[in-house]
Amino acid sequence: MPFPLLLLAAALSHAPWQETLQRFVTPQARVDYAALNKQGLPTLDAYLANLAQPWPRDLSRDERKAALINAYNALTVRWVAAHYPIPSIWRTKHPFTEVRHTVDGRKYSLDQIETELRDMGDPRVHAVLVCAARSCPPLRREAYVAERLDAQLTANTLAWLSNPALNEFDPTNHEAEVSQIFEWYRGDFEKYSELERIFLGKYGPPHAKFLAQHGPAKIRYREYYWGLNDAGTAGDSYGYWSFRFDYLRNKYL
Repeated sequence: MPFPLLLLAAALSHAPWQETLQRFVTPQARVDYAALNKQGLPTLDAYLANLAQPWPRDLSRDERKAALINAYNALTVRWVAAHYPIPSIWRTKHPFTEVRHTVDGRKYSLDQIETELRDMGDPRVHAVLVCAARSCPPLRREAYVAERLDAQLTANTLAWLSNPALNEFDPTNHEAEVSQIFEWYRGDFEKYSELERIFLGKYGPPHAKFLAQHGPAKIRYREYYWGLNDAGTAGDSYGYWSFRFDYLRNKYL
């Protein structure tokens, strides 16, 4: 017998994902996949099974947005865990484009979840979706929830832009070297934030404010490192040519 809508609404809890993040994500935003596989899969799988059920139709925009962000990150972690140890998510088959995940009662690919979030018109989603790579924004050690979503999005965007391993700002020379995400999704930032530099100036660390206060800066894009965001050594030696091989294999085979 199907569950009543009211019971489904009460069951859409992100507490199991919060528990998983607290136990298996380090302060450095790395995932302990080895420990997760030994100790954490029942909790994660129960959470994903819950997300797979049809969601209440009366979810607010922020409730759906938070749930989709959590779903993307949780599904990515689970996909990697299922294939661990691997040096990169690209070592798996069609990691982002295959329609293999069930969310809200229907099948999605990770790319389709990302697209729905992008269509909501908030470029900060690019600072919270974590595709299991070292160059990704930091995986937040708490679940996203509607009542604090705006603050969480802003905080994670600042944490991402403030990490010099991922983004660097040089106010003296009016230059910035930023994540390749800004190149790949430039249209999102320009459409919803006027200009990419406005977004960087608004949400970046204090020494990035020159981007919003002055004229156009010289912006370079940092090559993306697809080595696995593992708390151990998996991904340490995953280089450019390894990525190119895996990318082409996924695209054409």
